[in-house]
Amino acid sequence: GNIFGQLGDGTNTDSNIPVQVNSLTNAIAIAAGWEHSIALKNDSTVWTWGNNGYGQLGDGSNTDSNVPVQVVGLSGIRAIGKGRHHSLAVKSDGTVWIWGWNGNGQLGDGTLIDSNVPLQVASLANVKSVAGGDGHSYALKNDGTIWASGLNAFGQLGDGTNNWSTTFVQVINLSGINAIASG
Repeated sequence: GNIFGQLGDGTNTDSNIPVQVNSLTNAIAIAAGWEHSIALKNDSTVWTWGNNGYGQLGDGSNTDSNVPVQVVGLSGIRAIGKGRHHSLAVKSDGTVWIWGWNGNGQLGDGTLIDSNVPLQVASLANVKSVAGGDGHSYALKNDGTIWASGLNAFGQLGDGTNNWSTTFVQVINLSGINAIASG
């Protein structure tokens, strides 16, 4: 489907063959799925396209885009991730920035308020990668520990409870981790 422009080719027309993302060059990382996509360019800027109903494109609007738009206020990014309706980035200084849907607290800012611009997660530092799921987020720190926020109905946060969290909590019994992913 391409109803929200999630193919990024400048149309809202479905395609059963690969199409080139419009005007996106020098991408070094990409995360796609659900209804929006996110790319990291080699100049450390972040670009998004597709559904923007919750502000997950991070351009300060809630307007869908069928071409890549630059995420406002972000530079020096070294890693990206995305969830169903939210997006995540890690700056070269190890800080985490998240934006979009926050209905389960997955932005980790202590609220349930959506944001259409990136918010720094004040409680996280020394992070090397991030990942997002349906209503939760993960951060992998340089020390090999994993931190999570958001939906926890099925134990997604790995903290030994089923309590949702609007701030990041440490995943228990894990250390020395090198990479993370979410589904």
